[in-house]
Amino acid sequence: MNPAVSIVLPTHERPQFLAATIASIYAQTCTDHELIIADDGSGEETRALLRRLAPRAQLLLLEHRGNPGAASNAALRAARGRYVAFIDSDDLWKSDKLAWQLAELARDARCRWCYTAFERIDEHDRVLAAEATRVFIPCRGDIACALADGRASLRTPGVIAERSLLEEAGGFDETLRSCEDYDLWMRLAVLSPVALVDAPVVRVRLNDASHSNHSPQLFQDREASLRKFATCRDARLRAAIRNARARNSLQAAARLRAKAGRAAALRHLGNAMSFAWRTPSWWPRALWTSLGSG
Repeated sequence: MNPAVSIVLPTHERPQFLAATIASIYAQTCTDHELIIADDGSGEETRALLRRLAPRAQLLLLEHRGNPGAASNAALRAARGRYVAFIDSDDLWKSDKLAWQLAELARDARCRWCYTAFERIDEHDRVLAAEATRVFIPCRGDIACALADGRASLRTPGVIAERSLLEEAGGFDETLRSCEDYDLWMRLAVLSPVALVDAPVVRVRLNDASHSNHSPQLFQDREASLRKFATCRDARLRAAIRNARARNSLQAAARLRAKAGRAAALRHLGNAMSFAWRTPSWWPRALWTSLGSG
């Protein structure tokens, strides 16, 4: 009999966090699950640790690609559960996370996926001081516009979705080196309303090895993701996507100016004008980036 939930855990050389992450999975009050670990080319020492920590898990030994989406897709292909839950190899779940999400999904049959609130921790499991003032906006149902404009805040270890919905969406986009999770959540949001557990039942770890950064690649990948929805039928979503692309272009231009100079920023803004010109707030910020001192 297939399990209710397949848990997808992609990893590469994070032995210092694996024990706590895997322990939080096996501590779930919902025990009807399978764990699939997609190891992206770790050394034999880390792989031996994985075998010790999770002897019942399905361990996929992959060649190293450095592509988080590809590792997660490999695990998705092996999944047998009705639902798929995701967790990164340095994050943590509270023990009732899966049970609470399954209850929310059962409450509303229209929702084929669910996410949770979260709290951020450091490499020593300490809650970040910034969490005291961070505002989490609970968004349910149709959240595509809220995702585009940044009101909805999703993190990978908080998401669970029907496996059939993930297959319909096409899984993670392996052409993206970053933002691959955001890109998939956008596609899920277009296909289905979402349920929410408005409680921080996941802990997201921020550390030097995290993929999140502000490199030029991040802005390029975000633009590539947003551009997929630029011609969607929903006029509200098209406007939200256009505004999100405009904001992203300004952030990328500011980064380019700091790293490569004003000329590089100007070239970027010139390319962005084709879609950003209809966003009134874009013009003064673009002008400041182009002409400001420094």
